[in-house]
Amino acid sequence: MSISKLKTKAGVFLFILSFFSLFTACGIYSFSGASIPAGAKTISIAFFPNKAPLVVPSLSQQFTESLQDIFSSQTQLILVERNGDLQISGEITDYSILPQAISGAGAGGQQTGQLNRITITVNVRFVNKLEPDKDFETTFSDYTDESSDVNLDNPTSQIDIINDKLVENIFNKAVVNW
Repeated sequence: MSISKLKTKAGVFLFILSFFSLFTACGIYSFSGASIPAGAKTISIAFFPNKAPLVVPSLSQQFTESLQDIFSSQTQLILVERNGDLQISGEITDYSILPQAISGAGAGGQQTGQLNRITITVNVRFVNKLEPDKDFETTFSDYTDESSDVNLDNPTSQIDIINDKLVENIFNKAVVNW
């Protein structure tokens, strides 16, 4: 093997080594972009009670499980019941269904909604025991618009869509730091 090939292989090796050392210098990173403090091993995510005026019975459980799932699947943190290195708690503060577009008068002269907006709002408290300057308390809100033919008595798929967006935003604020 020639000297130039050895230099090339050594250069590639050093590049790869320095690339990975960047990721370990500031904490633990994952391919999701999460930046977890180096000493953090656990996360506790408390049950989010539904304190909204309009209550969907499954919303609290669904939201809490979605939040736990994203941290379990996109980080190496171990989910514990309480006192994790990172802690998330809060409550669902609003769930609403409001008409966004009104159609002309129907039978009896009443206007009907053509488009309904389903909104969920949650208040979130994040505690980072290792880096307290990253603690926050923030309200997150998101929505989806649905046509009036969608059954809003059982809005499970709409709640799933909103939960996914809310959970991603909370995850990003807590550990992605973008």
